[in-house]
Amino acid sequence: MGMSVWRTAQSLHTNCRGLQPTPCNTLGRKPAPALHGSSQPQQQQQQQQQRSRHQQRCRAPAAAGGEVGKSAKRPGKGAAKQQQQQQQQQQQAAPPPQSRAVDDWEHDMDDDEDEDNFLAPYFDAVVKVHCVHTEPNYSLPWQRKRQFTSTSSGFIVAGPKPGDRWLLTNAHSVDYHTQIKVKRRGDDQKFLARVLAIGVECDMALLTVDDEAFWQGVQPLEFGPLPRLQDSVAVVGYPIGGDTISVTVGVVSRIEVTEYSHGAIDLLGVQIDAAINGGNSGGPVFNKRGQCCGIAFQGLSGSDVENVGYVIPTPVVHHFLNDYVANGHFTGFPSLGIQWQRMESAALRQAYKMAPGQKGVLIRRVNPTSAAAQHLRADDVLMSFDGQDIACDGTVPFRTGERIAFSYLISNKFVGEAARVVVLRDGKQQTFDINLSRPGVLMPPHLSNKAPSYFLVSGVVFTVACEPYLESEYGGEWVGEAPIKLLDKLSEMPGQAGEEVVVVGQVLADEATLGYEDVSNMRVLTFNGTPVLNLQHLAEMVTACQEPHLRFDCEYYETIVLDRQQAAAGTAGVLKTHSIPAAMSQDLQQALQVQWPPAAAAAAAGQEAVPAATAAKR
Repeated sequence: MGMSVWRTAQSLHTNCRGLQPTPCNTLGRKPAPALHGSSQPQQQQQQQQQRSRHQQRCRAPAAAGGEVGKSAKRPGKGAAKQQQQQQQQQQQAAPPPQSRAVDDWEHDMDDDEDEDNFLAPYFDAVVKVHCVHTEPNYSLPWQRKRQFTSTSSGFIVAGPKPGDRWLLTNAHSVDYHTQIKVKRRGDDQKFLARVLAIGVECDMALLTVDDEAFWQGVQPLEFGPLPRLQDSVAVVGYPIGGDTISVTVGVVSRIEVTEYSHGAIDLLGVQIDAAINGGNSGGPVFNKRGQCCGIAFQGLSGSDVENVGYVIPTPVVHHFLNDYVANGHFTGFPSLGIQWQRMESAALRQAYKMAPGQKGVLIRRVNPTSAAAQHLRADDVLMSFDGQDIACDGTVPFRTGERIAFSYLISNKFVGEAARVVVLRDGKQQTFDINLSRPGVLMPPHLSNKAPSYFLVSGVVFTVACEPYLESEYGGEWVGEAPIKLLDKLSEMPGQAGEEVVVVGQVLADEATLGYEDVSNMRVLTFNGTPVLNLQHLAEMVTACQEPHLRFDCEYYETIVLDRQQAAAGTAGVLKTHSIPAAMSQDLQQALQVQWPPAAAAAAAGQEAVPAATAAKR
């Protein structure tokens, strides 16, 4: 089971400062926690320094006269007088001490700082990101939650064309944004920024600023190669605990395919031993040459975990940027659309007619919506991908002395790009060329910053189940609280393209829905005997229905039957009672272009009938 925010005690957490509407980032900031080293330890340190200096002064004469710790013989009167005369002559002959100017001392201090902080010239390209978020209310999908603010980090990069000036940060730093402002180091002015592209999967967002004043006198950062184990790195950003720029130094401890907690996908990641705190998200990670070798984005939390941070490496960053340049938007990372099993058992390999020395992984399921479904089958042995042999544990050679999961090869491709796979089927090798795609997901882990869809029939609220919806309904422990039949959909593949898990979210009180008030979070299987493909399909069937009754068959053998005319009138009444702007979400209004509830029902309820096209613009 992979690590995630909700699945384990040691959970990956994104580090945008204040991504939850806590008091510290809405109306005001709560008092900052005490920094390491209070006034009392500082006094003790000063006293120790004074004692140390005093001891040095006391030991200096002993060190000049002989061995330290041994007492010198006391000179006689004549010798003492002669020694005193010699000291006076030396003082008269010595030139008077020259006082050093303050500028000289400051110059020396600047030299020391330049030697210790070689990254200082690059700090001006690191910005602080201020974002106002307004997330949707998944339980009441026609509403938005109360807005809240967060701060994170970002940095300036150059685009491929002259004049392309971009800012990179994390996707979770600007999720469901209503306003984004950025501020440069040492500047008191915040500039409005706009989003060019958001890659929820890889947790990256591309921004720009239209005000020319923001770009004056700043040099974009340069990207460096993928770091190696034990390379020294520095995380730069604006974490919690202060308002100025912060630098945290660490080393690379691991490079492997890692779960990206925000996008719920496995991509190449770099683990470092430097803590990535809230607010560090989106900040650059520098190597010893001053190049950006990645983006800070998440950490590992747990009672027995300390100083574990994760970095988005430059190969993933380049994939995101190249995707945007080629398509004008982020198309995502492709997938082969298979579920596979290791073949480390010799008996398992023999059962699938593998010859000695042959290696590969066993395909257990193929997503019907993937491009690979036309070529691959369950019980095929996947032996190679694009010329790289796959080991029985699912790894491929990476760098000298390193191996990595073969999904790394797939994630390096782009959507629509071809790949050659070799499989063993019934003891015979077969080769296929597959155009990689993004297969459908039955229960999506996120909505890619889109508003949730909904459809009202009288008081029955239909919506689409997704992981944020379950979390909204059942809280942070939704994995153990949600209905088991909905949780099963997390591991299921869609049977056909466009399939969704349509559920009855709740039933608002109305005369037409009398007796169904306790029905909630049940999947809708059929409408009037026809299987429901998705929410749009359900809305099409309901709005076009001419039968006297509307019948919805759900899981757990629950059935809802409504009078069609009474339900239409009840829909208009529910909209008026609960101040709901429309009976269906904007995406459904634009897709269907029909009036629901009908104009006559809306007029009977005293509500103005609004054409679907007009409502979609509101």
